[in-house]
Amino acid sequence: MFDTVESAVIVAIDGPAGTGKSSTSKAVAAALGLRYLDTGAQYRAITWWMIAHGVDTADPAAIATAAGKPAIVSGTDPAAPTIAVDGEDVSAPIRTPEVSAKVSAVSAVPEVRSRITALQRSIAAEAEAGIVVEGRDIGTTVLPDAHLKVFLTASPEARAVRRTAELAGADLAATREALIKRDAADSSRKTSPLAKADDAVEVDTTELTLAQVVAEVTELVEQRRAALR
Repeated sequence: MFDTVESAVIVAIDGPAGTGKSSTSKAVAAALGLRYLDTGAQYRAITWWMIAHGVDTADPAAIATAAGKPAIVSGTDPAAPTIAVDGEDVSAPIRTPEVSAKVSAVSAVPEVRSRITALQRSIAAEAEAGIVVEGRDIGTTVLPDAHLKVFLTASPEARAVRRTAELAGADLAATREALIKRDAADSSRKTSPLAKADDAVEVDTTELTLAQVVAEVTELVEQRRAALR
């Protein structure tokens, strides 16, 4: 699917919430002069749109019918990634607890995944400088021919601490429970479940600092580039 020009390396970074995907992906992309795509933001964006337009997020048929309506645009500058729906910047509202609680149900609908997957593939194909794409099914479904696949993991406890720090006022125990529930939903869905690709490199971030994870993944990308020359 992709050429092997050194500057156009395609990197897929997957893993559950709280493993450091976003921070790692943005830092690696910035360090190597690549574009960056947060696919989770796209699913959050379409979920936000469903809620804002009164679509019943407990009704897969209603979600499927509306899946093609919102115009979703992702900015891929790792220093300032953006996400807009119908021309409106939704970077903040897609991070609300309400969206977080409903995004798994919306993203499990096949019509939603088909629509967003097509969008993700087109963005990756157009990234002339190369791109780091992060999500939950990038290496297995969206970009199975990516030059490098990385799967980040971490203990539930470490992930809960990180996510709680991101969400002001959040309860640690409740956050841990929510993460485990999200993992179960994402891993068991029939369409494009959360899974590690057979050829992905697994990196356990539990005991690592962000700088250490970034350094390790950056080295993996550079090694892959060298192998493609």
